[in-house]
Amino acid sequence: MAILTVRNLPDEVHRALRMLAAGHGRSTEAEVRAILEDAVKPKGRLKLGSLLADIGQQTRLTDEEAAILTTRDQSTPNPVSFE
Repeated sequence: MAILTVRNLPDEVHRALRMLAAGHGRSTEAEVRAILEDAVKPKGRLKLGSLLADIGQQTRLTDEEAAILTTRDQSTPNPVSFE
């Protein structure tokens, strides 16, 4: 895990963090981790896996149709021409 050092943190900010941490029953360090995690991973964000699963459920493919989608094309590819 990474280590982060925050320099020149004003005393009032540190006091506020300690108060928040105490209110949540955790250490100041754990409180800062939670705040940072909430800031960069907002709740309600769209997750690609969930989106793809929803699309799959909405299409209602039969087993035969799904098998066609997963079958790999074995034909020889045509060479690319840049002319």
